[in-house]
Amino acid sequence: MKFAKLAVLAAAALLALGACSQSATTNSSPEPGMEFAVGFDQSYPPYGFIGPDGNYTGFDLDLAAEVAKRNGWTYKAEPINWDTKDAELETGAITAIWNGFTMEGREGQYTFSDPYMLNGQVVVVKAGSGIKDVAGLKGRNVVTQVDSAALDVLTGAQKKIADTFGSLQERDNYNTAFMELESGAVDAVACDLSIAQFQMAANPGAYFQLPDPLSSEHYVVAFKKGRTELAAAVTKTLREMAADGTVEKIAKKYEKDGLSDKNWLLK
Repeated sequence: MKFAKLAVLAAAALLALGACSQSATTNSSPEPGMEFAVGFDQSYPPYGFIGPDGNYTGFDLDLAAEVAKRNGWTYKAEPINWDTKDAELETGAITAIWNGFTMEGREGQYTFSDPYMLNGQVVVVKAGSGIKDVAGLKGRNVVTQVDSAALDVLTGAQKKIADTFGSLQERDNYNTAFMELESGAVDAVACDLSIAQFQMAANPGAYFQLPDPLSSEHYVVAFKKGRTELAAAVTKTLREMAADGTVEKIAKKYEKDGLSDKNWLLK
């Protein structure tokens, strides 16, 4: 019996030690050489997507790579299923979610960098559809991306608007949503302003953005709760990149995709 009690106590001590060790790893200071694995949606241009050369590219990925370089971290672009992003972050498979990630409605779930970009949720229809405002969406079929900020808004603050739709449907990614809009399978796409700008830049004259946005929001980099030092280091580096003109230079690379640094917040 005495040996059994000792074994239980030893096991408990090991579990406590393991928990403390895990906590220390989770909340430890960012060190040079650490892996900085950025989780992103590879179908989210111009923030993260597959370029013409088959490589991962995008405004956020370029920012992340430069942040990692300046801090001596090993950068890794890690495409993820958006449905499993929280599990990926919790298990440590990724270090951060960095891909046009909206903080509104997610407060308390993550540790965030300071907001770096203004964003909003908008609705896009086909040019010439006759739909001129959100009132014109009554009885129409509207689609958005699964687990997106647009979905959060339409099932939350703007639910009264969504209740007038014929249907509110979800798709795995916005590329599919816009393909269905183009084909006439749906009447409208609710999405981030950045996505709307990209699609309109890529297809001049094909789409019309309804004038009244559904919401105004902010993009942030999201980390597992407790990683405050890492979040602060990323914010500090982004401010430095803005001050020395690097952010402007990266933004110009995606200007043709509808991106502008006019919405940049960190100075």
